[in-house]
Amino acid sequence: MKQKGAFSSFIIRLAVIATALSVAVMIVAIAIVTGFKYAVTEKLYSFMGHVHVVPFDETKSNTMSYAEPVYYDRALMAKMKQLPHVAAVSPFVMRPVIVQAHGQMEGLQLKGVDRNYRFLNGISVSGEPISYADSGYAKQIVLSQATADRLNIVTGDIVQLDFIENGLPSIRKVKVCGLYHSGMEEVDKNFGVCDIRLLQRINNWTADSINGYQLDLDNPVYADTVANYIHYNLIKAPMESYTTQENYSFIFDWLELQGMNGTILLVIMAIVSVINMGAVLVILMVDRARMIGLLKALGMPFEGTRNIFLAIAGLIGALGILLGNVLALGLCWLQLHYGFMKLPEESYSMQYVPIRIIWWEVGLIDVVTLFLCVLCMWLPALYIRRIQPARVLQFK
Repeated sequence: MKQKGAFSSFIIRLAVIATALSVAVMIVAIAIVTGFKYAVTEKLYSFMGHVHVVPFDETKSNTMSYAEPVYYDRALMAKMKQLPHVAAVSPFVMRPVIVQAHGQMEGLQLKGVDRNYRFLNGISVSGEPISYADSGYAKQIVLSQATADRLNIVTGDIVQLDFIENGLPSIRKVKVCGLYHSGMEEVDKNFGVCDIRLLQRINNWTADSINGYQLDLDNPVYADTVANYIHYNLIKAPMESYTTQENYSFIFDWLELQGMNGTILLVIMAIVSVINMGAVLVILMVDRARMIGLLKALGMPFEGTRNIFLAIAGLIGALGILLGNVLALGLCWLQLHYGFMKLPEESYSMQYVPIRIIWWEVGLIDVVTLFLCVLCMWLPALYIRRIQPARVLQFK
């Protein structure tokens, strides 16, 4: 009896550990997938904003650079600022430029912004912000750390900007006042920031000539709603409103693919958990066949005996889920605070494995796992019907 009890205890402990590992893997996997999607989109939104109001563009080019200007509309700016979930609205001008330093050259899209423009939390910035003068334009520029490394420059260096107009260069000397870093090649490799008045001067535009408006929202889920409202209620042709997701659809499609991979992993781990629990119950019932036979001989109906093992399955599942939560959330906490799991930034746009815990997702994993653990016991529990008391009780 001691050997049978020890074997049953071993099987139960094994089931608890297997369930805990399955739950832990599912929670960590969904936290990483969610964190990865959030980190990438936050970096993109931090530079590009969430919605752009610009002249209609058939190609929906993500350069947002237009040859013909539109005129700054204070009334439109005020109306857009008053929209729900709009945190900031900034006019901008975009212009291609060649940056030269130490005999090296880099082609960029230079983004001219006013004194109210701010980088959001997804981008780190070193150095000083652009110093906007009351007259003229600031002879300063903010480049990405990646561009600075390729040009072998640091904060405080002077670089040459070459603007090509009708085949002829227009040259400006500016100081690198700051360096930003997003980790996204699409941003770091292609963009710099300067005073909007510099590009207006280069384009021979008036002070109220711009390429469009950038809107930063307090929550990206409202981007489509805000863009549609602006399109139908605030602007007329040739102006149009686009979301950053539309302009960079290839990035968001890639992120959706990562989410699909995470879903597949969750399904696989759920199936493994179900098979594990089913096998454990069958082994447990075989090991306890004499007890089942005795209960039957004493008159306990099938439903009562089955419910005993279903309760055991529920307890195993609940304990496994509890331990899995402790293990998974502990690993997530360690990663958030110490970043011991690292990534090659050139491939993943970030230095550390990102973690983002959404509590309803954790709760859903727990509830579904417990439900499947109990549900999958119904089929193995039918084995109880085949146990005949006369056969199992004749052996000591």
